[in-house]
Amino acid sequence: MHKKITTAFYFISNYDKNHIKNIDKNTSIIFRNYQDKLDLKKFKELKNFCKSSNRRLFLANNTKLALSLKLDGVYVPSFNKNINLLSLKNKKDFLILGSAHNIKEIRQKERQGVDIIFLSPVFNVLKSKKYLDIIKFNLLSQATNKKIIALGGFNNSNIKKLKMLRAEGFAGISYFQKKTAP
Repeated sequence: MHKKITTAFYFISNYDKNHIKNIDKNTSIIFRNYQDKLDLKKFKELKNFCKSSNRRLFLANNTKLALSLKLDGVYVPSFNKNINLLSLKNKKDFLILGSAHNIKEIRQKERQGVDIIFLSPVFNVLKSKKYLDIIKFNLLSQATNKKIIALGGFNNSNIKKLKMLRAEGFAGISYFQKKTAP
């Protein structure tokens, strides 16, 4: 049975079963922690929990481990320029997710063979001056035939704007940490 590609992705940096079980079951999990060494035992617990709750699990920036653990796929951040991902296209039900911030990075992700591009940041995050907003996001999303996921800056006041974006879904961190998250 094929799992449906979800429209919501939650980035986590550590495994908290009690928190994740309260998140909508249709939300995929992307484990991304660039500061700490991966605790393989704890990560396998996360994998087993995701499998038992029928959630998709992706690992950031570690293709070999994602393949060896038979995860649903890998997340390739915008700073990863490695082209050697094309060989993964043969793997059945293994998705390659990649993030981009501009047209140059979109083209890079296309060359890498990603299946879905996370375009970010959509809304003003942390008072940054660099964010796309609706018009720029929609223009960039038209530059590719890949599925697009909106990433960054979602909260309860702007989540309704997701309908105005040319995106298959959204991803975030803080939105899912709120008690009002889906």
